[in-house]
Amino acid sequence: MAEWESGKEAKNFHVDIPYENRPFFLKGANALDWGMQNRLARVFRPDSGRAVMLAIDHGYFQGPTTGLERCDLNIVPLLPLCDALMLTRGMLRTTIPSSFTGGIVLRASGGSSILKELSDEQIAVDIDDACRLDVAAITVQVFIGGKFESQSIHNMTRLVDLGYRYGIPVLAVTAVGKDMVRDARYFRLACRICAELGAQFVKTYYVETGFDTVVASCPVPIVMAGGKKLPEIDALTMAANAIEQGASGVDMGRNIFQSDAPAAMLQAVRKVVHEKMPPREALDLYRSLKEKKR
Repeated sequence: MAEWESGKEAKNFHVDIPYENRPFFLKGANALDWGMQNRLARVFRPDSGRAVMLAIDHGYFQGPTTGLERCDLNIVPLLPLCDALMLTRGMLRTTIPSSFTGGIVLRASGGSSILKELSDEQIAVDIDDACRLDVAAITVQVFIGGKFESQSIHNMTRLVDLGYRYGIPVLAVTAVGKDMVRDARYFRLACRICAELGAQFVKTYYVETGFDTVVASCPVPIVMAGGKKLPEIDALTMAANAIEQGASGVDMGRNIFQSDAPAAMLQAVRKVVHEKMPPREALDLYRSLKEKKR
């Protein structure tokens, strides 16, 4: 018998306690729909508000890359150590176990190889396929100042519109060509344009002078790009500085999978990002884990 029909009265209304309206933990995300917020929480850890992403999408324009020759052997063992994985749908379907519960950030742009003009990209994934793959976010390169700047911006805004329709956040990646200046002024420009036009979070490069102004002037979370392979202490210091200056996470590729001990390096980066471990302590952790593995 239903409670209403039995005459039983509910009584635990707690009328003396106001209903709690908790703000979402990520910068600039309070107005997003529940589905978008839930997907972002697959990328960024709610307890720290930050993310350690592992980028393995390099092959979409440069083919096999050192450390990514066999992702089934080199990358799959690292999956439990990263919060999110940035990759292409081909690598996702062929190589990543469907039991992976971290966030999938799906590469959605492409079209030019390293042999051609890289900024000449198009949208390369249908939004329906992103939904089938249940991804946490879709990502696109934006070439501010590049030959095909306008085209890349329109790629992003089309994805933003589709993302709002289906509840999937968009990560804009501020691409830097060989002729573009890498300084805070440029990255303030690029990141702000991406956020103003609707990207829910932005991936950009760290600069030693003024990175805090890049973060402060961007109304959505900034994720630091790892860039080229660096000595471990330099990569850990860069990550620590970015977090200290307001970044909401890091997205590292070559500094992880090209390390002598990728799992150890990923664990050290996690300590830096989520627990703000000093770089020297993180380096000691890396070395001890590396020796233990050996």
